[in-house]
Amino acid sequence: MAVPRERSEEIERETLSPTATLASASKGREHDEPQDDLRTCFQRDRDRIVHSKAFRRLKHKTQVFLAPEGDHYRVRLTHTLEVSQIARTAARALRVNEDLTEAIALGHDLGHTPFGHLGEQALTPFLGRPFRHNEQSLRIVDHLENDGEGLNLCWEVRDGIVNHTWSMPQPSTPEAQLVRFADRIAYVNHDVDDAVRAGVIEQDELPVGSLEVLGATHSARINTLVTDLVGRSADGPEIGLSDDVFQALDALREFLFDHVYLRDEARSEQDKAISMVRSLFAHYLDHPEEVPQEYHRAPGDLPTRVADYIAGMTDRYALRIYEQLFLPQRWLL
Repeated sequence: MAVPRERSEEIERETLSPTATLASASKGREHDEPQDDLRTCFQRDRDRIVHSKAFRRLKHKTQVFLAPEGDHYRVRLTHTLEVSQIARTAARALRVNEDLTEAIALGHDLGHTPFGHLGEQALTPFLGRPFRHNEQSLRIVDHLENDGEGLNLCWEVRDGIVNHTWSMPQPSTPEAQLVRFADRIAYVNHDVDDAVRAGVIEQDELPVGSLEVLGATHSARINTLVTDLVGRSADGPEIGLSDDVFQALDALREFLFDHVYLRDEARSEQDKAISMVRSLFAHYLDHPEEVPQEYHRAPGDLPTRVADYIAGMTDRYALRIYEQLFLPQRWLL
C-alpha cells in the first residue's frame, strides 16, 4: 500500500499541467534526507518556513509606513500572506504546483530588514556591496535558521525565493514566476489602499488610465490583474500579463514611487530610521561580542554577520536596542 506522500505525488502527475513542477521530480536538497510519509517535499518546505523564527518576525516588520498608528495597515507578514493568496489562486487556475507556489511565496521576504527598504539602504555602505533582501532571504533559509543548520529546502523553493525580485534572472519554474507577479500585484494594490487610508493620497489622485484598465476599487484591480495573469499565461510558455494590463500596473507603481515611497514629507522620518540602523551597525562592528553567538556560526566576514543580526531585527526590537545603547536611561530609585 502506497504511503500518503506517494499518492499525493501520483495525483500531481495525473492532474497538473504538463508545465507544472512535480514534487517527485524535484532537483532535491543540498543535504539528502529521508522522505516524509505524509507530505511531499514542497509541503515540507512550506511547513519549515511557517515554523521558522524569521517568518514569525515578519509580523513586526514595516511594509511601507513606519510605526503606523492603526491596526489595519499592512506589515511584512500580511503582505506575505496576500502574495501567497494571489499566487495560489493563480496556481490552481493554471494547474501548476500550489505547494511549491505557497512555499516560495511564504519565504520570499524573510530577509527584509526592519523599516522596510530603508533598512537595506542603511546596511549597504557597510558591506561593500548592495544589501538585497532576496539574497538575505536565501541566506536565512540556507545558513541562519535552525541554529545555523538552515532549513535544507528544495532547489526549486530556493530558486524562487532568491529570484522573486525583478532585478534578478527569470525564475526557473512557472510557480516561481507566478510569485514574482503576485508580489508586485499585491504590494502595488495594498500600498495604494494603505496610502489612501493614511491620507497620504486621495482616491481621485490615482492615475486615471490605470483605473480605466484595472478598476476603480482595490478588489476590482486585484480581480482584473489575477484574471488577466491566468488568461495570458494559460496559452503561453511563460507567466505574464497582457501588455495593456502590465502597463497600467506599472503606471500605478510609478505613481506610488512619486507620491508615497519618495514623498518629501516622509524624508525626515526615513532619515531617522536610516541613521538609527547605521548607528546600530557601527556599534556592533566595534563590539562583535554583543552579537548573539548564533550569528557568528554563519559563514561570512564580520560586517556580513552584523548585517545578519540587524536585518533579522523587528522594528520595535531595533528601536528598543537603540534606546538601550544610545539614550539615557531613567534612574531607578
